[in-house]
Amino acid sequence: MAVVSWKEICLLTGLVVGCYWNSLFCGFVFDDVSAILDNKDLRPTTPLKNLFLNDFWGTPMSEERSHKSYRPLTVLTFRLNYLFSELSSSSYHLLNVVLHAVVCVLFLHFCRLLLDRSTSLIAALLFAVHPIHTEAVTGVVGRAELLSSIFLLAAFLAYTKSKGADHSIVWTPIISTVFLVAVATLCKEQGITVIGICCIYEVFVAQGFTLPMLIDTLLQVLRGKDGFPYAVLQTLLKLIVLIISTLLLVIVRVQVIQSQLPVFTRFDNPAAVSSTPTRQLTFNYLLPVNAWLLLNPSELCCDWTMGTIPLVESLLDPRNLATVVFYAMLSLLAYHSLWYGHSSSKIVMMALSLIVLPFIPASNLLFPVGFVVAERVLYVPSMGFCVLVAHGFKLLSQRGGLKKTSWLLMGVLLTTHAVKTFNRNWDWESEYMLFTSALKVNRNNAKLWNNVGHALENQNSYERALRYFLQATRVQPDDIGAHMNVGRTYKNLNKSREAEDAYLIAKSLMPQIIPGKKYATRVAPNHLNVYINLANLIRANDSRLEEADQLYRQAISMRPDFKQAYISRGELLLKMNKPSEAKDAYLRALELDHTNADLWYNLAIVNIEMKDPSEALRNFNRALDLNPRHKLALFNSALLMQESGVPENSLILKA
Repeated sequence: MAVVSWKEICLLTGLVVGCYWNSLFCGFVFDDVSAILDNKDLRPTTPLKNLFLNDFWGTPMSEERSHKSYRPLTVLTFRLNYLFSELSSSSYHLLNVVLHAVVCVLFLHFCRLLLDRSTSLIAALLFAVHPIHTEAVTGVVGRAELLSSIFLLAAFLAYTKSKGADHSIVWTPIISTVFLVAVATLCKEQGITVIGICCIYEVFVAQGFTLPMLIDTLLQVLRGKDGFPYAVLQTLLKLIVLIISTLLLVIVRVQVIQSQLPVFTRFDNPAAVSSTPTRQLTFNYLLPVNAWLLLNPSELCCDWTMGTIPLVESLLDPRNLATVVFYAMLSLLAYHSLWYGHSSSKIVMMALSLIVLPFIPASNLLFPVGFVVAERVLYVPSMGFCVLVAHGFKLLSQRGGLKKTSWLLMGVLLTTHAVKTFNRNWDWESEYMLFTSALKVNRNNAKLWNNVGHALENQNSYERALRYFLQATRVQPDDIGAHMNVGRTYKNLNKSREAEDAYLIAKSLMPQIIPGKKYATRVAPNHLNVYINLANLIRANDSRLEEADQLYRQAISMRPDFKQAYISRGELLLKMNKPSEAKDAYLRALELDHTNADLWYNLAIVNIEMKDPSEALRNFNRALDLNPRHKLALFNSALLMQESGVPENSLILKA
């Protein structure tokens, strides 16, 4: 294996910086908002242990609304960013660019195991500039892919050193491999798939087996004609260690998510809730869609959910032809790599393992995931794609009259990809730019219309936002969230009647109670806010307070752990002069979240209404223990002390 030179490292690093330097001017957009801006796990005041108890978005793994994405080491790097620069987005983007450069160098090391010096460099250069990576590199949440890829490649490179000069097993690299796999998995779940890549490398590359040879060896052993050769026994032992390690990691992973898959709505992944054969036809069609994005990354989109890709509902759908062609090509490549023992087949074998295995967890074929297509999950599979392209380029350039033409084509490909990547980065500068660029690719996704509306709403441009929200309801009439957005915007425009009508439409789309029938249904937690929003709107009218209370109680009946419903109901009950019931509502909310300073403050206000100043003072102090700068608690506590004649020394210390 040729050693990677400093010149090659500098070339790759320079190319990455050239393609991605403008990403440093981008802000936090899309999923970054939830993972960075709204994630309390990044704050120094949050205990470090919370990173290992919560999911990627800061939600406790035990809660149903958790996405079950357990990536504590990735969140730890976000926390380090916050420690140095708080919420300055440029530092987060800079670290992503650095990590991408590291992945490119490690990938070059990987390619050197299979390809010659120039071909491996071509593969690494193509990987460095491929536009499909903009979501993983320029989107801050894509760091999960970057970190996982670093440890995935490091684990594989460590494993390649597990064979001694006398063909004995060297255990230190294997132990390192298992450790690095575990670390990769703590960065993102797909890191565990490198175990499969190591197994394929061991059998078909290191040991040089072809599928016919492997079958013949197994048959001879089963017939008792011969025992396993020593080299084969060594291989089996290594594979057993890898497989057992994988099983242990899977068991731990299942325990972490408490044996529950996350809850996704049909808007996130319409095919997941479709019947046979629509579900199977659609999920299989998504494979050639992803392959086409690698081949032709000209139209990239940040969100492929909802109606972006219409369901494949019939065998007569012409899109099934793309599925057939994809499987035919995959089968031909697999046949070439499994049946022949020359170097080309080994290259194809390893390329296919990189394409297929890391993609399987995101393919929807084994279990549903929360998206239809996500460009950032193609980060590792694109490595295998780049190996295939570079290998094809080498074969083409070796043909006499095609050498200059092939080099010219490769130069054009690298240049156009680099320019596309650089320009695509600007789309991530702001949410408005990102989602409007997505609408140029796809106008059938209501989520995109909603997100442009949200971006305009954040700029207080409510009239323009309303137009986008209304278009979302036209694109997807049964989208509860879109109607809720319309209602909220009408409220911001002081159009209460129109707001109520929009909320009522959203409420009518919620699962309805069927008299005389019992059934269970799963409701997206954010959709339950329609009851809160509607109740908050109508309780402005004193004659409709009971109606508002009924809505709060309905939300609680649908989800007994709905904290906000208890809080809002407590405020209403206080307004209705029912302090005892308001106290019960706040106590129930505190059972769900006892670290909320506002809740202790609200409870103290109820205590004052119930003529219990000593209990009120205790609850004000609890609020101040949690948030020493809680202005309302400070003011009311001081006022209460003054009225009751209690010394204010303790309060002064808190202030």
